[in-house]
Amino acid sequence: SSSKKRIRKNIWKGKGRSAALKAFSLGKSLYTGNSKSLF
Repeated sequence: SSSKKRIRKNIWKGKGRSAALKAFSLGKSLYTGNSKSLF
């Protein structure tokens, strides 16, 4: 399991980090702003 964590960390440090930040900000804006229109 430790190897999986290491791989996950490497992905997070690499190009996955920017994508994760983008997705997080997008989800945050959707959750805060357009939550009423979604539901």
